Amino acid sequence: MTNPEQPGTTAVRAAVRSWIAPCAALVLTACTAGASTSASSSPGGTPATDTATTTATTGQADPTRTAATPNTPTGTAPIPTLPPTSGVFDYQLGGTSDTVRLDGATLTIDVVVRDATAEPLPGAYSVCYVNGFQSQPDQADVWLDQPALLLRDAGGTPVVDPDWPDELVLDPSTPAQRDGILAIVGPQIESCADRGFDAVEIDNLDTWTRFDQIPEDGALALAADYVSLAHDLGLAIAQKNAAEVADVGHDDLGFDFAIAEECFAWDECDAYLDAYDGRVLEIEYPDALDDAGTDFGSVCASSHRASLTILRDRDLVSSTSAGYRYDSC
Repeated sequence: MTNPEQPGTTAVRAAVRSWIAPCAALVLTACTAGASTSASSSPGGTPATDTATTTATTGQADPTRTAATPNTPTGTAPIPTLPPTSGVFDYQLGGTSDTVRLDGATLTIDVVVRDATAEPLPGAYSVCYVNGFQSQPDQADVWLDQPALLLRDAGGTPVVDPDWPDELVLDPSTPAQRDGILAIVGPQIESCADRGFDAVEIDNLDTWTRFDQIPEDGALALAADYVSLAHDLGLAIAQKNAAEVADVGHDDLGFDFAIAEECFAWDECDAYLDAYDGRVLEIEYPDALDDAGTDFGSVCASSHRASLTILRDRDLVSSTSAGYRYDSC
């Protein structure tokens, strides 16, 4: 959802750029000096294959693509592999499936996003979902044990997301708070790398647009910490939410690609597509399209969408569950 510009946003972005740019330069220099593989190498050091040759209509994955392998320390950070921009894509946060069903056919998946509690899909580019700015429902107790890391209202009560009332909102305002948050979320990202995921999605970057108590510079600083950790582990990392800072996300923070839910419904796709040179995974939902007065056919007919665009049921259930819905442009 697009939010109005907050006062001082331009100045804050300039400040963020001023301290991130030197750090980025140092990291780039180190990577350039130490890396022995090309930018197209995978975390395991094998050549990465963009599945542009995958035939989406038949669902056949590129036979040269192998299952993801765990990242291993080599003295220098491996260069992340970026997701392909063609093939069969699925978003599987509510339940996993090894294939998708479309028009009576069973298709092999080339790109998939799964929760951090799930395993990567062998043979597919696998993205690990991590909630980096709010708690997951099953982790509330972990965060309640760290009260200084939670956003609180004027009465001192922890703030919850009104749209997701079982999620506590984290407070990245200070360096100490960001360090504390990273100490809890960081191991989740490390686990994604250890289990062979190719990339990580960090959800809810936009909390600073929805909760006035959160400063934009604090949220972006935490995002930069996540990017640095992911890259150190050989993972690519996706920006999620906050389309209004997509350019900052790519150019200054270092996100590699974007995952955009409902960007067509909210007229935000171009912001991500322009910032990430088309490397965007797009998910639309029937209810949001209905509310926007459009439909998935209009999405697919538009030039203002990602090359990998799908329609999913709101609960993202597995293909064998009631309520499953999947369509693709």
